Amino acid sequence: MSHTAEIIAVGTELLLGNIVNTNARDISQALSAVGVNVFWHTVVGDNPQRLKEALTIARSRADILITTGGLGPTYDDLTKQTICEAFQKPLVLHEEIVEQLRVYFEKNVHMTMPENNIQQARLPEGCTVFDNPVGTAPGCAFESGGVHVLMLPGPPFEMLTMLRRCAVPYLRRLSSEVILSHDIMTFGLGESPMEQLLRGKMAGMENPTLATYAKPSEVRLRATAKAPTQAAAEALLSPVVAEISAFLGDVVYGVDVGSLEEVCFRLLKEREWTMATAESCTGGRIAQRITALPGASQVYRGGVVSYWTAVKAQVLGVPQTILDDSGAVSEAAARAMAEGARQVTGAEIAVSCTGVAGPDADERGVPVGIVYIGLATPEGTFCRACDFGKRRRDRIQDLSSNHAFDVLRRYLTGLPIAPKGLMGLRP
Repeated sequence: MSHTAEIIAVGTELLLGNIVNTNARDISQALSAVGVNVFWHTVVGDNPQRLKEALTIARSRADILITTGGLGPTYDDLTKQTICEAFQKPLVLHEEIVEQLRVYFEKNVHMTMPENNIQQARLPEGCTVFDNPVGTAPGCAFESGGVHVLMLPGPPFEMLTMLRRCAVPYLRRLSSEVILSHDIMTFGLGESPMEQLLRGKMAGMENPTLATYAKPSEVRLRATAKAPTQAAAEALLSPVVAEISAFLGDVVYGVDVGSLEEVCFRLLKEREWTMATAESCTGGRIAQRITALPGASQVYRGGVVSYWTAVKAQVLGVPQTILDDSGAVSEAAARAMAEGARQVTGAEIAVSCTGVAGPDADERGVPVGIVYIGLATPEGTFCRACDFGKRRRDRIQDLSSNHAFDVLRRYLTGLPIAPKGLMGLRP
């Protein structure tokens, strides 16, 4: 039997934008893995009447309702009470939970349990209790009139712990299908050109399906299949992933990988090479992205953020003649910066970035969006010239760091540094 779910996040702070609703994302991912379709996300404030209205709508269109938040001990934590009224379920005090709460406070908070926490031990009659080893709010699940209701706490760490330990096993028993996805990660084609290339294939697909998700200069293609078992779903997916990857060619930088920098990290480790960076307009973004990866010290030696022209000359050794004749934003400067970073750090390979991120042209009149990516290697020095147009400053910086990792990825896999048709390349 196929199930449909609605996730209802409770909390006025979500509506005010004070916190991001990561719970809905995490629950959706978990439900997809056990074959439950998530068709709706709802956010409602700490208001019993509006929550009742949301529950009425949700139970009319979904047979699994999952709520997060509102299970605490304070006066506005009314999720349980409201749900029980809506489903005509009495609340019952669980003495064993009261004792667990007392122990939790004595052991972890070093104080006597406040009396208002007792309300957290009141749960719907006949429910399945979800224990909470990392907090005070137990969750629960019950079935009423063909609708399964699961209540999870709001704090993300508590919610995720309970989701994995209790909710997923409960849901797995309800579903007879598995939903499996693979992400084909691409760089260099926009969402529109990608969709145009694949429109015919995507239109004729039912199971698996293929969908596009855009990021800066990247498109993630998600292939999804539904089948009785994971092995059966994989059998449906594998040929589709192979076909699409072959069709798109070298714009594909990996399947089920997190980012361009992760791919570069793996390729450098395989060669037992180290890298260095020399950055100007990106202000350290390239270095930040590679050092955010666990184990980055195995491949990254260091870098220079040479924002001033004098630093390019004095630290990286960019010849003054290049800076005088071609300027700091030029192919010659990008090449010299990469060579200087490689020499200063002793790394096998170094990537550089210099450009104009805006909001105005530089002192030589180089327009906003012009960026040069340099790459110094044992085989010589290369450069990719980019023109991102007049965009937001942070957008240009993000695009530049993406292109830097793509240049590195292409060199390490024997691909052309600046192939024709790549978005953002300067004519």
